[in-house]
Amino acid sequence: MKGIDTKKVLTFGELLIRFCPDEDGSWLQQNQLPFYVGGSEANVAAALALWQVPVSYLSRVPDNLVGQQLAQYLFQKGIDISKMTFGGNRLGLYFLPKGKDLKNATVIYDRSHSSFSELTPGMIDWDQALNDVGWLHFSAISPGIAKNTAAVCKEAAAAAAAKGVVVSLDLNYRAKLWKWGQEPVEVMPELASHCDVLMGNIWAAEKMLGCSLNASALKDKIKEACLEQAAGVSKNIIDRFPNVKAVANTFRFDQQPGALHYYATLFSGENIYISPEFKVEKVVDNVGTGDCFMAGLIYGFYNQLSLQQTIDFAAAAAVRKLAQPGDMTTSTVSEIQNSIKAYAR
Repeated sequence: MKGIDTKKVLTFGELLIRFCPDEDGSWLQQNQLPFYVGGSEANVAAALALWQVPVSYLSRVPDNLVGQQLAQYLFQKGIDISKMTFGGNRLGLYFLPKGKDLKNATVIYDRSHSSFSELTPGMIDWDQALNDVGWLHFSAISPGIAKNTAAVCKEAAAAAAAKGVVVSLDLNYRAKLWKWGQEPVEVMPELASHCDVLMGNIWAAEKMLGCSLNASALKDKIKEACLEQAAGVSKNIIDRFPNVKAVANTFRFDQQPGALHYYATLFSGENIYISPEFKVEKVVDNVGTGDCFMAGLIYGFYNQLSLQQTIDFAAAAAVRKLAQPGDMTTSTVSEIQNSIKAYAR
């Protein structure tokens, strides 16, 4: 993989506010509605800043009191906000009951006509935005919002690849997005062609990149079968997209209510690296887990860890996030490393 030296990581996506109503409606009686600042790429940036990786965040928010305060909130977390853009009329919002996953049917998006959703090609000077950047990260959420944001992601990925910047993509699928006329598989392969690192899971790769899965082999969730499918899907991606050097896949399977098993793989250079299998007794908040995993991958590559150390760190970081409320992790590098030791082979 191309060296990223000591240049910054740039994450690009929509800054969001998440509201968390109780499913029983008690928030109405209490006149309280918990909220969190987030958005996939902002969550990645916050984790990297916490782990002392120089990181910038690029989004578009309204040029008003709230937009400026949110930018300062990120700045206080150690994120460079100098590349932020301001304009438009509103922030993107969404509602998700406490403890639910973003894939849950109860999620309600309120993102139409947000400042970010109205970005169009040419509005961002990517040559300038990428000036001091060694790594660009974005997710499949942004192209799922609208045709124009998909075009901006293509513009960004192509510009970064042309400059020799490492490009990573999180294949996070949101069924309630992608309502603008094209299916993910019609859009995402072209974006993936510019990328060096892809992260997601084998089911997202099937949905977004058209990779084949053996559904019957996966129905019992046997680990050996999952690992075999992960290796096959990863190799297929690397064969189809020559720029891709590494593919990571996560696996999380529910056990009794509120508990799960979690492990992950990283495929590169014809080899598959497997994280420890983590057992989580209680999930506090599902949101941001995949973002924390992605940040862990970037952290590993940025600090030139071995591929095994990289996947171990990313998986442990993700698992620790499951026990933390909010969208952004609070786990330090040493805490994550201690989690890895606790699950040492």
